[in-house]
Amino acid sequence: MRSKPLKQMQMLLRHEREDRFGRRVITFSCCRMPPSHELNHRRLLEYLKHTLDQYVESDYTIVYFHYGLNSRNKPSLGWLQSTYKEFDRRYKKNLKALYVVHPTNFIKVLWTIFKPLISHKFGRKIIYFNYLSELREHLKYGQLIVPPEVLRYDEKLRNLHGGQVPAPAKTPPPRPPLPTQQFGVSLQYLKDKNQGELIPPVLRFTVTYLREKGLRTEGLFRRSASVHTIREIQRLYNQGKPVNFDDYGDVHIPAVILKTFLRELPQPLLTFTAYEQILGITSVESSLRVTRCHQILQSLPEHNYAVLRYLMGFLHEVSRESIFNKMNSSNLACVFGLNLIWPSQGASSLSALVPMNLFTELLIEYYEMVFSTQEARGGLGAGAVEAGEQSGPVSRGRTPRRPGLVPRASAAPDGARETPLVLEASR
Repeated sequence: MRSKPLKQMQMLLRHEREDRFGRRVITFSCCRMPPSHELNHRRLLEYLKHTLDQYVESDYTIVYFHYGLNSRNKPSLGWLQSTYKEFDRRYKKNLKALYVVHPTNFIKVLWTIFKPLISHKFGRKIIYFNYLSELREHLKYGQLIVPPEVLRYDEKLRNLHGGQVPAPAKTPPPRPPLPTQQFGVSLQYLKDKNQGELIPPVLRFTVTYLREKGLRTEGLFRRSASVHTIREIQRLYNQGKPVNFDDYGDVHIPAVILKTFLRELPQPLLTFTAYEQILGITSVESSLRVTRCHQILQSLPEHNYAVLRYLMGFLHEVSRESIFNKMNSSNLACVFGLNLIWPSQGASSLSALVPMNLFTELLIEYYEMVFSTQEARGGLGAGAVEAGEQSGPVSRGRTPRRPGLVPRASAAPDGARETPLVLEASR
């Protein structure tokens, strides 16, 4: 009986891949709002807070599609006001932009009512777009799932204006990559251009730097960086020029570069093929989940496996310093899950985040067990062994937990509010 309202809320809110600045993107679609008498607004608020709890510790962006809000599904002003007060500074601090698409006079009325409550600093984060094409300057528009109703409404607006709104520019045909290209090319391409090295140079350089100078940095991998700086470093790497991260004076920059490298791979490191298997991890008995992770990794191409092992070994090392950096395996999984796996078509739904993050958390937390016997895989060669030695942290006397002792809360990040709806969704 409760599955219908849960599905309605999941359709309202979607998690998209990161924007051009490396920030998580959440979309809210008013056209998916059911009539007010069918919606439990208290549950909706709980669901909104639970969803945002997964991202508020990192920089994030919200895209609000206003089209579809009408007299039948419009919430009361009292509920909107109380909801705004519920979202305290913890939610607003790392919200970097709130994009309002297709605003109407109702938005102007709301602004007049809420203006006394909204700080000047937060008000500057609100940006209005009359047309979807304006989003392209800020988001990776092709990866954004826009409801069909919103697409049709946008087209109608363009027709009403007699085509005066400039059509989006056509995407130029892709150019062949440079011989020194590091971003946006396959692992095989990087191997061929780097004398057979299995671990891509960008990954090795950033991991080495962060291991030496960033392991105890609070919030490592959670902060964004200047988009101009990131693009400049990408350009240097792609041109085969040296990069000295000391010149930038910010340890978060190599962390963002590492995530950007993973995100721009043509195929996710965990591959499209493994996507459905990974989503099934929550249906596996807790005591068998580590074994299941081990089995899923067996099907990875050997090169992907070697790179994944190198990366997970480093993240395991980061998690061991969580008393200083506040990045335990659960927090790291929330950051890296969507950079390691995504579907071949469209973006991952919010309901897919739980298994994706859980799978990633298990790889980090139980690194020694998941990757323990994989050296036996044939054909990896010396490069993979070296990668394992570089990334695989020494246990430092710590006794690893048995596979059966998976924490009950590991499917949700630290601090997340467990509500009946969320518990139902994770079953």
